[in-house]
Amino acid sequence: MIIDNKNNLLNLSFEFALIIIDYSELLNQQNNSIIAKQLLISGTKLGANIREAQNSESKADYINKLVIALKEADKTEYWLELCKYSNNKTFNENILKQLLEIKELSTKKINSSIYKFKN
Repeated sequence: MIIDNKNNLLNLSFEFALIIIDYSELLNQQNNSIIAKQLLISGTKLGANIREAQNSESKADYINKLVIALKEADKTEYWLELCKYSNNKTFNENILKQLLEIKELSTKKINSSIYKFKN
């Protein structure tokens, strides 16, 4: 699903949020409601913060919103790793790989924005 032809990070984070919604529903069905809720919150807030960054008031605001998104990505990674190492039969390694791709792209955008901001 393409939200913005020019913004791969925005597209990836939106697709990831949809995947997290489905995965959280699956966890709920397996009586893993606490982890499901935490994943749903952090996994969707990740994309919401990236989207909010698109309308930032300044370069510093843009960087700040992406840093907040990266923090949500770290929380999401934590919950996914709990699923992975708790022998959760429904864990899907591809979800974690997608998250790591988003984190890498977010970090690159933050670093390039900081470089542009300083120069």
